[in-house]
Amino acid sequence: MKDIQTKKLALLVGCNYANTPNELHGCINDVLAIRQVLISRFGFDPTHIQLLTDAPGSLVMPTGANIKDALISMVDQAEPGDILYFHYSGHGTRIPSIKRPHTFHHPDEAIVPCDFNLITDMDFRNIVDRVPKGATFTILSDSCHSGGLIDKEKEQIGPSSSIQSSNSTPTTTKPKTIPFNSILLHLSSLTHINTPDHSTHFLELFGDTASLRFRFPSHELDSIPSLHEDNGILLSGCQANESSADMNPNGDKGKAYGAFSNAIEIVLKENNGDLSNKEVVLMARNVLLEQGFDQHPCLYCSDDHANSPFLK
Repeated sequence: MKDIQTKKLALLVGCNYANTPNELHGCINDVLAIRQVLISRFGFDPTHIQLLTDAPGSLVMPTGANIKDALISMVDQAEPGDILYFHYSGHGTRIPSIKRPHTFHHPDEAIVPCDFNLITDMDFRNIVDRVPKGATFTILSDSCHSGGLIDKEKEQIGPSSSIQSSNSTPTTTKPKTIPFNSILLHLSSLTHINTPDHSTHFLELFGDTASLRFRFPSHELDSIPSLHEDNGILLSGCQANESSADMNPNGDKGKAYGAFSNAIEIVLKENNGDLSNKEVVLMARNVLLEQGFDQHPCLYCSDDHANSPFLK
């Protein structure tokens, strides 16, 4: 019988948005630290880890198109049994849904690449659906509003879970969110188009690389069936209505970090054995609570994946 060699592939994206009003400090540090964890703890080959950051001098910037191209390339290399991992540290946002009469729509969650070409929950759903049966695709998003970032994914730990709130919040924190209205204002200043239809601005600037949310009518998106069992696993830094914190202790950018990424590193450092996806999220919640953060990581995946070992 032919041996099946399991591949471990990773894409790590950190956006600091330097020299902009939205500047963060810990996101690039997050993905550099996680890269070492993947190599030393989980046996990833360094040549199978792609790093995209907006650090000065980066040859490939983490634009919306570049991130999606890298994700699709990684997924299209996958075979049954492979382990895929995407770690994002940067801003998130919530997109107000278009409402038709007598129809209620929840806001859509998205990450904010360096060029503001949003990657939405629908895009992640589409990418996860490409993962071959028997492979797993774990997404860890250290960003605001990241709960539910894979559209139609089953909630295992989320807003319905019993949670505690911290009585104090650490100082020198910054929420990793850009309000959608601010994104729209920026894009409209580039398109010079006077319209309240936000899809127009994304399509004008980004064309076919714009999110599916802006390229298809809402009623077509609503008709896409929900998948109850799939290969997507989402560990989100917070609930969909919450912020994730960027920490800049004592103003030292070299030591800045994302609160959720750091909590994951602490959990893995303090527990040598295998941990299930559910255990990792619950332990990260406890770390953040003890540190005084009022954000609650969530887990979205199938029942089987909830109890499967993290990145195993």
